[in-house]
Amino acid sequence: MKADLGISRDTARNVLKALRRDGLIYTLRGVGTFVGPPDAPRQVIKPDSKFREIAAKLAEEIKEGAYRPTRPIPSESDLTLRFKAVKGTVREAVKLLREQGWVYTVGRRGTYVSEPENWPQQPGD
Repeated sequence: MKADLGISRDTARNVLKALRRDGLIYTLRGVGTFVGPPDAPRQVIKPDSKFREIAAKLAEEIKEGAYRPTRPIPSESDLTLRFKAVKGTVREAVKLLREQGWVYTVGRRGTYVSEPENWPQQPGD
């Protein structure tokens, strides 16, 4: 928060609490926070998530051969530093890559690039 907005996390939480108290915003758990009264029409706009951006970049690098089949991808710590993301975001990105078939994880060992036949099919392949 401090890097993005120039304020601490506590300050942001206090501002949100005050806005909720004054009836200017409301939150629906698992959906988002909205401006206005709860009965107002709302449109949920979800920007492309950071974890999707990370997963897309890693998948592109796998396709280009930066990470070879059966070889490990960078560690969670390395990815958090590289993408300036928190561990949860990196974990979500790796989870998405795993679900798509780009990588597989071996407990206490790491995450490795899958064989190309396990990669998702691309249009035109």
